Amino acid sequence: MIKLYSFGPYFGLPDASPFVLKAMTLLKFAGLRFVEDHSGYGRAPKGKLPYIDDEGTIVADSTFIRLYLEKTYGIDFDAGLTPEQRAAGWAIEKMLEEHYYWLLVQARWIDDGNFARGPAQFFSGAPAVIRPLVKALIRKKVARSLVAQGLGRHSDEELAELGRRDIAALSVLLGDKPYLFGEAPSAADAMAFAMVAESLVTELVSPLREAVAGTANLVAYRDRLLAAYFPSYASA
Repeated sequence: MIKLYSFGPYFGLPDASPFVLKAMTLLKFAGLRFVEDHSGYGRAPKGKLPYIDDEGTIVADSTFIRLYLEKTYGIDFDAGLTPEQRAAGWAIEKMLEEHYYWLLVQARWIDDGNFARGPAQFFSGAPAVIRPLVKALIRKKVARSLVAQGLGRHSDEELAELGRRDIAALSVLLGDKPYLFGEAPSAADAMAFAMVAESLVTELVSPLREAVAGTANLVAYRDRLLAAYFPSYASA
């Protein structure tokens, strides 16, 4: 059976990481059974989660997990899509992963209030005597990463404008369809759902949450996919 290395449930979601949630959703789309292991971060091949162990085959990174599942299990997550839709799906994924994700990181890790309500809880297992130092060091590392990526050089209002544009684009692309490209999910839906769900957690207070919460079709999309694939986390 496939073992998925994950962080574990946080914020009322199956995982705190949108990339782990993406991988979980892909496995659900594929109908493949898997178990979770929350102890693998220190052994992560690329220094991050998720990664999987499929009977001894280790695959790291959510995108390479997707490609591995397609090759190994004969799955086409984009079955039924036209070449143009497949290309659009890839572009949507990369907008969310390479741009919007970093806005989410900034909102979670740099804003003091959001950090205290959210990521600070990740360090509860660290010894109390060194916990403040570990938190400070990791936050500095995240801040440096944001500057290197580029978004960390912008003002809060500039970041908010970029986030609103990403959310507006995703909302228009979804429209009134159940999934991004119609009646069935595709690979891009796994990432879109994960980012929307992670943006709506109540611990996050930011223009990102406001933008998503104010977009009815994206909220309904989150609710619909939670109910279909993670019913224990769906709203009553």
